[in-house]
Amino acid sequence: MVAGSHEDRPSAARPLVIVGAGGFAREVLALVKDIGRAGGDVWRVAAFLERDVARLAGSLDGVPVLGLPAGGERPWAVAGIGEGADRRTEVARRVDQVAGWATLIHPTVTFDPDTVRIGEGSIVCAGTSLTTDLTLGRHVVLNLHCTVGHDCLLGDFVSAMPGCHLSGGVTLGEAVFLGTGAVVLPGVQIGAAATVGAGAVVTHDVAAGATVVGVPARAVRP
Repeated sequence: MVAGSHEDRPSAARPLVIVGAGGFAREVLALVKDIGRAGGDVWRVAAFLERDVARLAGSLDGVPVLGLPAGGERPWAVAGIGEGADRRTEVARRVDQVAGWATLIHPTVTFDPDTVRIGEGSIVCAGTSLTTDLTLGRHVVLNLHCTVGHDCLLGDFVSAMPGCHLSGGVTLGEAVFLGTGAVVLPGVQIGAAATVGAGAVVTHDVAAGATVVGVPARAVRP
């Protein structure tokens, strides 16, 4: 789906559930409210969905926390879980409970809708800048004030925490996690399920499953 299109997305207010009930889920609720205030797609957040029974009582920021969607019609959903592997698990678990996965893009995000592709269920937070000819997979999270350069490819369930910067031609495999303020230099490839520590500067390719930290980034777990 080309970012900014309304293909496979509702054009009027519909119930939306946020999978998860932690801190990032609350940030997603705030993002939905910002979209509504800007006059974009209007979603009515009906509930947080949580499997931790300790969180099921009561509400969170005025929104009920439930184990299953309420009512007969399946709602649209978005996964408000910051870590990619956990997000993938919950998406698979909830797929039969929801009508589809909303793609949420904050009104302040800058991008070229003709050349930037954003997969279903992805969340792009305030202040992020996407340039040209790049692709985000399904259920990608780009947190506050990230930048993504030309010709980047981000696999499904990638997570970039606030202030991450990807130079041109970077490839991130499925469920890669970038800590706050991480920088990836041009053309670097990072394998699936790798972790980049906060503030690291990645100058060379990173193997799948590895953890790298520091400036320049070095592996601490092969």
